[in-house]
Amino acid sequence: MAPRPSEPKTLFDKVWEAHLALPETGENPGLLYVDLHLVHEVTSPQAFAELAARGLTVRRPDRTFATMDHSTPTTPRPFGARPVYSSPATKKQVETLEENCRRHGIELFGWDSPDRGIVHVIGPELGLTRPGMTIVCGDSHTSTHGAFGALAFGIGTTEVGHVLATQCVLQRRPKTMRVNVEGRLPVGVTAKDLALAIIAEVGAGGAAGHAVEYAGPAIAALSMEERMTVCNMSIEMGARAGMIAPDETTFAFLRGRDRAPKGAAFEAEVARWRTLKTDPGAAFDAEVTINASRLSPMITWGASPDMAAPIDQPTPAVTGPDADKALRYMGFKPGETLLGETVHTVFIGSCTNSRLSDLRQAAAVMAGRHVGPGVRMIVVPGSERIKKAAEAEGLDAVFRTAGAEWREPGCSMCIAMNGDMGRPGELVVSTSNRNFAGRQGPGVRTVLASPATAAASAVAGAIADPRRLMEMCGAA
Repeated sequence: MAPRPSEPKTLFDKVWEAHLALPETGENPGLLYVDLHLVHEVTSPQAFAELAARGLTVRRPDRTFATMDHSTPTTPRPFGARPVYSSPATKKQVETLEENCRRHGIELFGWDSPDRGIVHVIGPELGLTRPGMTIVCGDSHTSTHGAFGALAFGIGTTEVGHVLATQCVLQRRPKTMRVNVEGRLPVGVTAKDLALAIIAEVGAGGAAGHAVEYAGPAIAALSMEERMTVCNMSIEMGARAGMIAPDETTFAFLRGRDRAPKGAAFEAEVARWRTLKTDPGAAFDAEVTINASRLSPMITWGASPDMAAPIDQPTPAVTGPDADKALRYMGFKPGETLLGETVHTVFIGSCTNSRLSDLRQAAAVMAGRHVGPGVRMIVVPGSERIKKAAEAEGLDAVFRTAGAEWREPGCSMCIAMNGDMGRPGELVVSTSNRNFAGRQGPGVRTVLASPATAAASAVAGAIADPRRLMEMCGAA
């Protein structure tokens, strides 16, 4: 039940109520207005086909933006050359998106655009993502945008079509949860480690049906890139959305962005954005507290992101059927420490950890070192802008000199539908968000980690604690 006007409200309450076009009534969900609809090539073809079948057009093309990222190959190609797709199906997906955007007047960040990239990277990068917005996309990790105080969540293909036609989406009001993160992250512990620690604490379904607000001094100390990493992983504990109240860090990030308001209009928006915070005394349906100062670098040991533990501690000695099955798939034993496990491939990228700060973190560990024997390392920037900025700083040279592959922007190995994947039986250290069985290729075993841990593991040729190398290179 929605709080009465006199009651203190959460950040979620304020955004939800400002966008509710029709309230829930009995069995009928509420109707929520959508400020920003992000589209990519995988979940949109059927939605556009449904519009065509019904003779409908896109209601608000000015609030709809498209990019190509999931099916796009990331292998380097000569300037001006067309990409070589991994299959006719992936080529068809991209070409269908291009045609649908032309037909409906939707701006597409395509092959020739300097703004192309992973959908959840370019939205914030361009200033399309802003506080107080409702944002949807046919992708699970739309929760990333909640780092700006937006209500952002993934939708299915049918819902994509509904939003294209009406600029609204049917939704039931979720419950609310606050995750309080006290203290401060220790040296060598990153936002990715924090996200994995929260998921391990809450559980894969522990936040199911909830909109989660992250708060506390450790959250306030995070950069916007780090906040996006935390919110990105919200879906991995079952949350409908993840949110962080906007503050001076948020405003500084957005000021001057291409698609953000400018001048007096921006300052007027900032005044409104300052009201987007949870009122004192507002009630949540659930609360969780984490002490960041006690955390260590994290790594997953099973086939779900919640199956994670500090890298220097053993996997759980007592497990249930799901964990036993996951350990068998991974080839690990209960109570085993994963340090020293041979690594075959390292992937740095995805909408979780492909931003410039992530690449800097990995490069700081790898500078002056080389990828271990027999290890393949793929580094994939999240956007054309990030790629250009990284190359201007010489980060690409650090990776290439170390023996890693420097790729074109895209989702790449995160979802393995674009030609980038591991081989059966290989162990992959990945900075992405999901370690499900087969996620990165049939029979591939994936452990999730931070860019620093991934880089350290590439150098060692085995799962490694990044803190030792970070201390040696002064990155800590």
